[in-house]
Amino acid sequence: MDNAHRPGLDELEAYYHSYLAKAEGDDLFQALKNASERLWRTVYRIPTGFGDHRYAPGKWSIKEVFQHLLDTERIFCYRALCFARNDHTELPGFDENSYIDHAQVEKRELHELLSEHDLLRASTIALFKGFSDEMLLRGGIANGKHITVRALGWTIAGHVMHHMDVIDERYLVKD
Repeated sequence: MDNAHRPGLDELEAYYHSYLAKAEGDDLFQALKNASERLWRTVYRIPTGFGDHRYAPGKWSIKEVFQHLLDTERIFCYRALCFARNDHTELPGFDENSYIDHAQVEKRELHELLSEHDLLRASTIALFKGFSDEMLLRGGIANGKHITVRALGWTIAGHVMHHMDVIDERYLVKD
């Protein structure tokens, strides 16, 4: 796909530029693969039984961070699907804290969330591989901001990298 390369900054709002900068790779599929590999490198450093750890009161647990990544990827894939299919409906934002508050992550094991990540990532890659070059360049309004299909994919990858940086910096003991 010719249009799977990194999007221009004009394809997404400034809020997402830092995620785009963190995504690694020459094309979208490499960026998604690299993000998954980074996630697993980080996971291997999480001590057994540490999934409920919070680095400070009121902050998300490690399991909640992973649930947030799953929720966000699903929402961004839905947005990408809508825009790729030329649906011009303005899509709402979502309250990430409310999603976590109601996810009941404390009842899940970290390994379940990680298995879900792998299934979801395979689905995300299949979804984006099904988009034509023309579809990847389509865009729409989500959460009051314009973004292209291609930029949504790259944002998914960069969002994972961002949160793995947070886990590395705030949750884990340095080697």
